[in-house]
Amino acid sequence: MVTITEAAQEYLAELLSKQEDALGVRVFINQPGTSRAETCIAYCREGDLQEGDEERQLKGFKAWFEGRSLPFLEDALVDYSKDRMGGQLTIKAPNAKMPRVDADSPLEDRINYVLYNEVNPALAAHGGEVSLVEVTDDLYAVLRFGGGCQGCSAVDMTLKDGVEKTLLEQLPQLKGVRDMTDHSDRSQSYY
Repeated sequence: MVTITEAAQEYLAELLSKQEDALGVRVFINQPGTSRAETCIAYCREGDLQEGDEERQLKGFKAWFEGRSLPFLEDALVDYSKDRMGGQLTIKAPNAKMPRVDADSPLEDRINYVLYNEVNPALAAHGGEVSLVEVTDDLYAVLRFGGGCQGCSAVDMTLKDGVEKTLLEQLPQLKGVRDMTDHSDRSQSYY
């Protein structure tokens, strides 16, 4: 779980004391399990809480941890260091981009794990990447290509013979993949 140092708790409590409508803080990760993952701490106000959030009482305030983000927040550290300019709050979340996944992990996390560790390293040779947009109710992974893959003339072959084949081998519950990339922009395409 997340460790929030005493110095960070004091700093956050001070910030919260200046907010009239804040219930506490909410900790979450935007785009968890991807290379774009970003760990966030925000004021938590009425209406921000979600089912599955984990509540914790800290020194002078409450913190809620987004349920979806919990596996990505494992071993995270929030600290505050005073300096000449006032101070700096730092968040280190080593599992934000790549959590520990297993057979019980959500399907999205397992797809991101395969894309991040197996598919994207191969695409990087051509300056490309692929990311998960969503998993549909009928179990299709909707993907977006970027970099050298966007607008590339070989993207259909890459999608079916590379990405889909790899995902289906490892995640047989998937029905297939769909590409939602706008390939009319060919400015960075590899071919």
